[in-house]
Amino acid sequence: MIAAALRGAEPLAPRRARIATDVSAIGDLAADCLVKELETWPKPGLVSHVDNGSHDDMDAGTFRRSAEAIKPYLQSLADAGARGCGMGRLRIIGLDAERAMFAATSGVNTHRGAIFGLGLLCAAAGARAGGLVDPALRLGDVVARRWGVDILDGPMLLHSHGNAARRRFHAGGASREAANGFPSIYRIGLPALRQAISAAPEDREAARVEACFALIASVEDTNLLHRGGLDGLHFAHRAARQFIDAGGIRAAGWRERARSIHDSFVARRLSPGGSADLLAMSLFVDAHDAAGA
Repeated sequence: MIAAALRGAEPLAPRRARIATDVSAIGDLAADCLVKELETWPKPGLVSHVDNGSHDDMDAGTFRRSAEAIKPYLQSLADAGARGCGMGRLRIIGLDAERAMFAATSGVNTHRGAIFGLGLLCAAAGARAGGLVDPALRLGDVVARRWGVDILDGPMLLHSHGNAARRRFHAGGASREAANGFPSIYRIGLPALRQAISAAPEDREAARVEACFALIASVEDTNLLHRGGLDGLHFAHRAARQFIDAGGIRAAGWRERARSIHDSFVARRLSPGGSADLLAMSLFVDAHDAAGA
């Protein structure tokens, strides 16, 4: 019986090679999702391949350089997850990624939120590919179970605009979102993305626009709070919700309406950067699940 079991078992060396192959693609996938988020338009107030949105200090080139610079660190986070590393090691890699980002962008913060959130999802994908967690477990749940407590107990960036807004307006913020398993991805971003893809499978950019508006309509985005206070956040929620309620990308003339909302955000200097990060993370979860990882 033992011999039969051994004959039916996968040899250790090929199994390790398969796991390494699975893990090795995670960083590229994550960076590609950042580029896809950039190549989505109209996206209210946000930088895209078409225009700079509400920003004077960054453009599409800045974001492309940033995504390329942090790609190796997203892979390192996946590798660390596959090795079972704790939050302390993940933070060190994340800080290295931030330094690489700032070096590539001449000091502009393009992807700090994505390094945190998408980086944790990369680590979770690594843990799942490495066989450390139930393969049926959602990536967000892996983050919550393996690192949730340490995320909430970790140091806060005192000079972060998002954290300043979180303290001022008592908002939840990125840390609580991550510690809770990214509910905004699974309840808002991912369903909106997948429903839009089903409705218009030939236009993936339109599906990304729909998911972005859905996130803006619901998320307590600390970037909006920083730039526009509660009035700015409520304006963003109303404008995005009106777009979705009018049919979103399924309605005739949707792109013109989306562009008009984009222009209204730019006029108010509003930029929902947290929703942009969640869009990239929703794309990553969707692509990772589709790959059968």
